[in-house]
Amino acid sequence: MQEILVLYYSHRGSVRALADLIARGIDSVPGVSARLRTVPRVSTVCEAGEPDIPADGPPYAEMRDLEECIGLALGSPSRFGNMAAALKYFIDGSAGPWLAGALAGKPACVFTSSASMHGGQESTLLSMMIPLLHHGMLIVGLPFSEPDLTRSTSGGSPYGATHVSGKDERTQPTEEEKRLAIALGKRLAETALKLAR
Repeated sequence: MQEILVLYYSHRGSVRALADLIARGIDSVPGVSARLRTVPRVSTVCEAGEPDIPADGPPYAEMRDLEECIGLALGSPSRFGNMAAALKYFIDGSAGPWLAGALAGKPACVFTSSASMHGGQESTLLSMMIPLLHHGMLIVGLPFSEPDLTRSTSGGSPYGATHVSGKDERTQPTEEEKRLAIALGKRLAETALKLAR
C-alpha cells in the first residue's frame, strides 16, 4: 500500500479537521492510504520546546515522511495571509530532500483555515505552494467541476480546501467544505497513483 503524507499544523483544531477529511478522501482510493503527521509549535523562547511525542493526534513529521510518500497534502492556519511559523519552520528544514530531488514529480495539494472570510486564505494557499514548487512538486487544485465551489458561502477555493471558523472558532467545517476537502484528497490520491506507475 502506497502512502500520501497529510502534513499539517493546527492550533485550535480547524486545520486538523480538514486534514482528517482530506485523509478520508485519500483513503477512499484503492491502493493508497493517508499518513497523517503534524509539526510542533514554534516557541519564541529558545529554551522552550514541545514533547518528543504529541499528547494527542498524529506523530510529528520527520523528513523521511516526505521522502517515503508518493504525494503530499500540506495544511496550515492562515497567519496574516501566510502559513504558520511552525509549518514554515519544518519546510525550511527540508533542504536534504530538496538536494536529493525526493519530492520532484510528486503531486501536492494545500489547505487552510481562517477566522474570517477575508482572512487571507488564498494567499496562504499560494504561500504554501511556493516551497512545493521549489521542490519540483506538481500542484493539484480543485476544479470548478466540483459544484460546491460555486455553491459554498463559506470556504473553498480552486487553489485548495479551506474552512472559515468564524469568531466563535467553529472547528467543524460546513457540509460544502467537507465535500471539497474529501474531493481534494481523492483527486490527490488518484493523481499520485497515476504518476507513481
